[in-house]
Amino acid sequence: MSGVKRLKTRLQAILFRLQFEEQVNNVKPDVVSVTAACQELSESQTFAQLLQIILLVGNYMNSGSRNGKAFGFSISYLCKLRDTKSADQKQTLLHFLADVCQEQYPEVMGFPDELVHVEKASRVSAEMLQKSIEQMARQIKTLEKDLETFPPPQNDKDLFSEKIFVSTAREQQEKLQLMHNHMEEQYTGLGDYFVFDPRKMSVEEFFGDLNSFKNMFQQAVKENQKRRESEEKIKRAKLAREKADKEKEEKLKKNQLLDINAEGDETANHRRAGHAVTNLLAKELLQEDTPPAGFAKKKKMEQGSLLEGAGSLEELLDESLTRAN
Repeated sequence: MSGVKRLKTRLQAILFRLQFEEQVNNVKPDVVSVTAACQELSESQTFAQLLQIILLVGNYMNSGSRNGKAFGFSISYLCKLRDTKSADQKQTLLHFLADVCQEQYPEVMGFPDELVHVEKASRVSAEMLQKSIEQMARQIKTLEKDLETFPPPQNDKDLFSEKIFVSTAREQQEKLQLMHNHMEEQYTGLGDYFVFDPRKMSVEEFFGDLNSFKNMFQQAVKENQKRRESEEKIKRAKLAREKADKEKEEKLKKNQLLDINAEGDETANHRRAGHAVTNLLAKELLQEDTPPAGFAKKKKMEQGSLLEGAGSLEELLDESLTRAN
């Protein structure tokens, strides 16, 4: 190996070639994600409408104060909507906004579907992207200088200068640089659209806030759904309990009415039995025609036997009641 000329330069160039494709694959998707996220935000009508609703609610809540007539707000404020709570501490301003949008502006609920690349863009560091692309440019430039001063091939098998692919690497690096420049232009335009300074708010911070808000909004929608289901369950249970209590009360009243009717029927039966006995005695005692002496005596003996056999008025009434029935 000591006989190989410029061995260190050769090894560094080979290592760069082995790692170059990996570097491109690490940088290119991030550049594409940020560029796409910028375009999605600029073109999303539902997200713009949501921001209008938030601004309107904020001005209404701050009416009468110096913040009551605001023309806009910082994107970072979106993540603070969850910090404002209702008087009973059971609902946040974000839950209220989710309810309002779902009931009155259902088209706004689809804004997360229009911001597909925001999550990926939130994990991109623009500073690291810039450093990676600049490092690639420096490595290619160094390799080009080395090739300019590289000695002639030692033999027919020395194909280092032909296989090092420096021209292809330069082409890909320049393409990545153009894509990165376009990404920065898109992000600067986004700063003008949302009125923030791109130099003070990094790509990672901006899209990180947006992604957090998107996730919190979707979570608030789910929590509202669970709350409505719980309230509906409680309502159904209350109605079922009230219905059962009403049926129980009606059944109790019906049973009481049946008891009263039964008591009335029993009293009427006793009254009818008393009338039957009275009529029987009156008929036998008050005969219009006077019967013969022997017949009268015999009748009197039968009545006496009847009365003696009864034993008591209650027994007589019972016997008469049976006869009447």
